[in-house]
Amino acid sequence: MTSQVTLPLWAFVLILLFAAVTFASHFLFPSVRWFFRRRMERAVKRLNARLERPIQPFKLLRRQDMIQRLIYDPEITQAIVEHAKAEGVREDVAFERARRYAREIVPSFSASVYFGFAISAARLLSTTLYRVRMVHQDSGLADIDPNATVVFVMNHRSNMDYVLVTYLAADRSALSYAVGEWARVWPLSRLIRAMGAYFIRRRSRSDLYRRVLAKYVQQATGAGVTQAVFPEGGLSLDGGLATPKIGILKYILEGAERAKRDVVFVPIALNYDRVLEDTILLRAQANGNRKFRARISVVFRAILWQVWLRITGKFHRFGYAAVSFGKPLTLSHVAPADSTAEALSATIMTRIADAVPVLPVPLLSHLLLTSGPMPRDALEKAFGQALKRLEDAQVHLPRHNRDYAVEFGLRNLQERGIVVEAAAGLRIASGKEDLAGFYANSVRHLM
Repeated sequence: MTSQVTLPLWAFVLILLFAAVTFASHFLFPSVRWFFRRRMERAVKRLNARLERPIQPFKLLRRQDMIQRLIYDPEITQAIVEHAKAEGVREDVAFERARRYAREIVPSFSASVYFGFAISAARLLSTTLYRVRMVHQDSGLADIDPNATVVFVMNHRSNMDYVLVTYLAADRSALSYAVGEWARVWPLSRLIRAMGAYFIRRRSRSDLYRRVLAKYVQQATGAGVTQAVFPEGGLSLDGGLATPKIGILKYILEGAERAKRDVVFVPIALNYDRVLEDTILLRAQANGNRKFRARISVVFRAILWQVWLRITGKFHRFGYAAVSFGKPLTLSHVAPADSTAEALSATIMTRIADAVPVLPVPLLSHLLLTSGPMPRDALEKAFGQALKRLEDAQVHLPRHNRDYAVEFGLRNLQERGIVVEAAAGLRIASGKEDLAGFYANSVRHLM
């Protein structure tokens, strides 16, 4: 028992390493996790004290726990069995496929990332690129039942929509977005998951995938998680409002019904003097598909160009970005005949359409496209007449001055070569009609 044992140095180091790992995993790591967990709980408690809509406990669950809860749900278990029979595969293979779908969908929300980094970055990016304006905020927001699930429903003009609404809703709640395939790129995907967004495959035809996605949305809705949804299902290719899709909305209604929880839909309308992806979206429309080819080299080159303009003092912000809140729609106040997903989506889009902000560039584009070339004084007069017709709309008039609004909008359009001055007056440049129409379409329904 007391005899000596001689070991090679590498074996002794290996034993020490295994001992250290065992000690850390059984004693040190749990203590560290508990310490940071306690700190996070205290931080979330302070956050909830100032937020209009507190962060729900469901959103703070560990990601692995949420995945387990999702894939072991009885309905998902049944879906796995049905998928295995339909595809002719073993049930364990179907189960792993469902697990992969769940891991793809479920976020890993971090309050520190969302309220520490994401909101600061969203504020910096929004105010650097645009003059951000809140055009209208409905007073009904203050009367929303605190026990109801709030769903912000928005038109989708640009990928800046996520950034802009996150910034402007910073004092309301942590929003859970449904984001498409474009965001499933590392390391962007890790950041987006930490912000509480969940990924969806918009074109997936797998019944198992749709049932896993539906169950997650139903669980989040039943738990009262504040969500942000784009009813149109994707970016507008022509600048106008699109026909709503009912997939996510249907899942939300099913989750609310099962949890016996009321839902309040808050319409948000966004508009821009310049959409960063305008030419990409127009090319996609011309090609008849929704495949956007935005190479990282192009993005990097565009960022360097904007940095250079700022260094040389030639940088101008891309005009105004405006947000308007419409009248909230409470599910319990809707007649049963109008509470179907199809009817609700139509009502929601109508309220979004009514709240779309009118900005200088879209309005000037509309006037020059419909009335043809005109001198500046005639354009200013037509602009004033249009404002009278838009008395009930959410109009943002820079500096509350018509002449300045015309000057500002024209400068923006002329710098991009969309409007030129000819003998007959100001007109849309040849070949730029589609681009001008892209902006005019955002307010066409109001005119």
